[in-house]
Amino acid sequence: MPKFRVRLSVLAGVLLAGTMLVAPPAHAAVPTLASRMAAVQVAKTINYYPSTAGWTSMWTNFDPARIDIDLTKAAALGATAVRVIVFPTTFGYPAPSSAYTAKLSQFIGIADAHGLSVKLTLFDWWNGYSDVDNSVIWALSLLSPYIDDPRVIAVELKNEVSPGDAAAMNWARQLIPAIRATLPAMPLTLTVDGTSGAAGMTSLKAQLATTPLDFYDFHFYGASERALAEIRRAQTAVAPDLVVVGETGLSTLSGTEGEQGAFLARVFRAAQVAGVGSVAPWILNDFAAGAIPSNSAVSTQPAQYKYGLYRTDGTAKFAAGVVSGAWTGGSTPNSILNLGFEAAAIDSPWRNYQPAAGVAVITTETARTGTQSARFTGTTRTTSGLPSLLTSPITPVQAGASWHAEVYAKGTAATGTTELALSWFDINGTWISQNTSNRLPAGTSTWTKLFVDAVAPTGAASVQLHLKSGDNTGSVWFDDVTVS
Repeated sequence: MPKFRVRLSVLAGVLLAGTMLVAPPAHAAVPTLASRMAAVQVAKTINYYPSTAGWTSMWTNFDPARIDIDLTKAAALGATAVRVIVFPTTFGYPAPSSAYTAKLSQFIGIADAHGLSVKLTLFDWWNGYSDVDNSVIWALSLLSPYIDDPRVIAVELKNEVSPGDAAAMNWARQLIPAIRATLPAMPLTLTVDGTSGAAGMTSLKAQLATTPLDFYDFHFYGASERALAEIRRAQTAVAPDLVVVGETGLSTLSGTEGEQGAFLARVFRAAQVAGVGSVAPWILNDFAAGAIPSNSAVSTQPAQYKYGLYRTDGTAKFAAGVVSGAWTGGSTPNSILNLGFEAAAIDSPWRNYQPAAGVAVITTETARTGTQSARFTGTTRTTSGLPSLLTSPITPVQAGASWHAEVYAKGTAATGTTELALSWFDINGTWISQNTSNRLPAGTSTWTKLFVDAVAPTGAASVQLHLKSGDNTGSVWFDDVTVS
């Protein structure tokens, strides 16, 4: 019997069995491709694993009580969807075990109880691309119970596929129509890794021209101040198809929790400007030691344990509030940048530039408003410039737009140069130019406004705001920053 007839007969049995496993909620309308795509376009999706059981361990150590607690938190943040990843080698391949399909069904039920739809990602930690027939059987065995189930809104065939892998692309070209033939109302997508970016998406779309996806999923881990330019580049790569941001985030191992919050705020704001309605933070929870399976390279990367909106003890990081504000309020103000220096150090996105020449400290010695300000004392300079305290605004840069920034400064026996500067960079992070403010007078002064007005130059994709004080044998204080 020809192979395609064998496949069809096996799949007929799979579908007959699958339709008896899970029934959609009796009150729910049968979804269409259009209704699911509408949900995808605006889904407030959280990426998810339990803090004690990442990747395959989520399923081998399945804990419904923990999942229920976590998805309660996700819903409270404003999430409307959750992305969950399944693994052929864990679930059983090519025939998923009933024990694991029951776990998946239970997870979808828990999510639904919290008002969360589910985005399924298949074939993670797997590269058996030559085995198309069994890939189709496995995928449809998992998906067939959800053909008409509105609780499942989309399927990502594989997480971060490589467009440069010819076998993977050939596999995808066969898998897409096979799944679509059985699940015509289920939106299908694929992702490339964050470093491939828009170029990878361009290649992916070109290679799938005869079997196109329903939408494209962009994983963004670049410089958040350039998020708008990167999102627009991704949109151009696959235009006119829909783009969502399926993963984005910053590990708090390499920066403060305030920097993580600012990163996500910039991405949400950039997506809003670009007309992208769905941004999915990576990930709900930090991971405890031992939570990531040791057979994975991910387990050896310390930063991977610290991307969560919640710490392993269940307490919220600063970024949880940022995400909740974006999901429930629609926007995030620049005030989250700690512009008055009143926040705890862990919640501040400010960082020191050229620290070898001087480091700003937060002090209660004097303040224009509130109780704290930033102080430089005894600074020098390096061959790269003056020491400064810097951050980037939440509002994305667009060439030709007008900008205004100001800060109040005062000095005691101040020398050298104390000023405010806006530094402009292109999409590749290359410095373009700088606009500087009036300077604080030398000597001892009262609170003095330093301000700068500028127009974003041609080619600008990001801006840094610097509070500079160099060659200063005395002390200066900064407080009450404004940027718009």
